[in-house]
Amino acid sequence: MGKSERFYADVMAMHPEVTGSCNLVIVKLPNGETIRFVVDCGLFQEREYEELNSTLPFYPEKVEFAVVTHNHVDHTGRLPFMVKNGFDKALYTTKTTCQLLPLALYDSYKVLKDVAKRKNRSYLYSEADVEKTLSLLKPCQFAETIEVSQNVKITFLKNGHLIGAAMILVRISYPEFNDINLLFTGDYKSSNLFFDVDPVPEWILDLPLTVIQESTYGNMDTSQIHKCFKDNILDCISNSGTVVAPVFSLGRSQEILYELKCMQDEGVLSKEVPIYLDGSLAIRYTDLFIKGKLDIKENMLNFLPENLTYVNRSNRMYVLEDTERKIILTTSGMGSYGPAQVYIPEYITRKNALIHFTGYTAEGTLGSRLKNTPLGDTVEIGGLIARKLARVEYTTEYSAHAKANEMIEFLKQFRNLKLVLVNHGEAEVKNTFANRILKEVETKNVGLLGRDYFFRVSPYGLVKTLSTKFD
Repeated sequence: MGKSERFYADVMAMHPEVTGSCNLVIVKLPNGETIRFVVDCGLFQEREYEELNSTLPFYPEKVEFAVVTHNHVDHTGRLPFMVKNGFDKALYTTKTTCQLLPLALYDSYKVLKDVAKRKNRSYLYSEADVEKTLSLLKPCQFAETIEVSQNVKITFLKNGHLIGAAMILVRISYPEFNDINLLFTGDYKSSNLFFDVDPVPEWILDLPLTVIQESTYGNMDTSQIHKCFKDNILDCISNSGTVVAPVFSLGRSQEILYELKCMQDEGVLSKEVPIYLDGSLAIRYTDLFIKGKLDIKENMLNFLPENLTYVNRSNRMYVLEDTERKIILTTSGMGSYGPAQVYIPEYITRKNALIHFTGYTAEGTLGSRLKNTPLGDTVEIGGLIARKLARVEYTTEYSAHAKANEMIEFLKQFRNLKLVLVNHGEAEVKNTFANRILKEVETKNVGLLGRDYFFRVSPYGLVKTLSTKFD
């Protein structure tokens, strides 16, 4: 066995396609010792995969540490389940994500508890499991290198995907061997409205590197983005209609609020049109933004539109019954949970209503089903059958994910790229993006992370690809 083959890391994706992000890395040291760590552990949101939320294809008690890229449920939602099943080591993430995770995990627990009750199932995890998970958090600063053990160092790099989001560099070392360097992009974007994103440090650009690259929009370039949200909103309002815009609690809620403020400032949206924000988690995050509790640029603290009202149970019925023109931002972003389950059944049957999704809708979610239901046909929503008479629109213009050309430019900056492993994308999209990398980026090897294969990586890049089918 060659020298490099005695020192390697097996990188595996513990999820089939887009949501449910979880990467297991098993490091074999030359002295025979093994290190196991996990990058993210999220919930599956596609209906066909939701049964996988109650499983983990590894032994949590054997995992020595975990790192978290950002505070989205498809990257964090199964952390308490992993803890429930034996994980009790450190959870490393950014300081800002540590601030956000308590809100997210307790909210996720309540949602999963309600779903379990409706379906007469046992709870995925308990409130005590959430508390224990939060006790394991280790807050880290951006650009700080943390020595996890004598063989592993991690560095968090600022990522425009979301407030607190990070790309994570993992450097695995052993005396007399070159390092194995793994860069997990997480969900990636190069910029953000609310904070500045630093460029990747020069010393990282020169490393012999394996990049684990997301590919959500790996089949779309920025030139293909059709900006339609503002025009669609104004068209609906001009016809005295009601807009229902499903938004994600963190990031998208605040961005759409800022967009509406800009429309008011431009004079194209009347400040007399009522704007409502419904979703307790979105409201709590928004309060953190405006109070300067997070790492937000000072000039972006004033991002709320005028005539904005927060909605809760006490005034929700008034908003529903009011027949005047208005704009309602509601969670969840894919329409399957939260107050969206109240508004969508009500407004889907109204011809003068617009339901405008503002981001990705996973297969099997209500947003996806509405997209595939022709106007005039019936659709099932929360056990009710409704006729789709409202206008339903979608846009990717606010996506927090980079498009294919942006990701290609990101990869091109690395001067010693040994291997790219493509994950976090639908199967066909991953394949399309991987082929584009081979054509446009200087790297000899590109792999598709999924259920069927894992990749053995050495200091020199790819050693071999191995099937996960051992029977």
